[in-house]
This record gives sequence, structure tokens and C-alpha cells, in this order.
Amino acid sequence: MSIIHIADKPEFVARLGGVYEHSPWVAERAFASRPFASLDALHEAMQRAVMSASDEEKLALLRAHPELLGKLEAARLTESSRSEQASAGLDRCTPDEKARMQALNARYREKFGFPFIVAVKGLDWAGIIARMEERLPNSREAELAAALAQVGRIARFRLEALA
Repeated sequence: MSIIHIADKPEFVARLGGVYEHSPWVAERAFASRPFASLDALHEAMQRAVMSASDEEKLALLRAHPELLGKLEAARLTESSRSEQASAGLDRCTPDEKARMQALNARYREKFGFPFIVAVKGLDWAGIIARMEERLPNSREAELAAALAQVGRIARFRLEALA
């Protein structure tokens, strides 16, 4: 059965609860918007659930994402995150590349209070570093919006993989 046609809420949440990192509440809230005419409609409903969430819930969603090049073996790292990071070659970084990314991660987290989030599909280490450096000067408000937009892109890619 296609994910857009799942009529049972527990099955819907079980199948789609991981689309937004460690945040099944997004699928739970989006379920109320059924039926979905398309994958676009499903994604839009999930994004509406995120954007209508409280500021605390949005921040928790962002903080549920792992740091890039954090511990790829970490118990909290989902299989989706592990494979996404590996697809960008982050599991093959040199020690110098890893040190540079971890230093940028630390600066970013210190400034904004959540990890740097980018949809890594189609990016490599240099592309990710460039985006980190571009976004570090942002205001917190601008970066919250950018991070939530990236979460939406990641979710879209994950939905496409499930479809």
C-alpha cells in the first residue's frame, strides 16, 4: 500500500514517524489531513504540522538532528541519517576535514543552540562546509527558518524513498 493511502493511524505513524528525525508527532498531526491526493500533499501536511508547532517543539525537532560528522556510530543516529551522511562521503573524511567540520559544528551550536542542518543529498564535504560558512553569520531568526526549511527538504527526500 502506498504511504499516501494508509488509513490506519498507528500504521501511518509507524511507517512515517521517522521521516522527521526522532519526531513522530509530525506524522501524528499530519494524519488528520488525510486523504492525501499525492506525495506533495502528504509532505505539505507534514510541513504544516511542523510550522504550526510551538517554538519549543520546533527547537526540539532541530535538536533531534545529529551533528554532521558527529559520531556516525552513535546509538541515537537513525539509519536514515547514517546513510545520508555516508552518501555525502562524511564517513570517509580525512582527520583534518573531520576536525574542520567539528570546529564549525561547535561554533554553529554555540551561536544558535541547535546543530547545523542541511539536506546533504547531492553535496560533498566541500559543499557542506561552504553552506556552514555561509549560514554562520545569519541571525538566529534567519537560521531557525533556514534549518526548518532544510528539515523539510530532508523529509521530502525520505518520503520519496518510502514511496
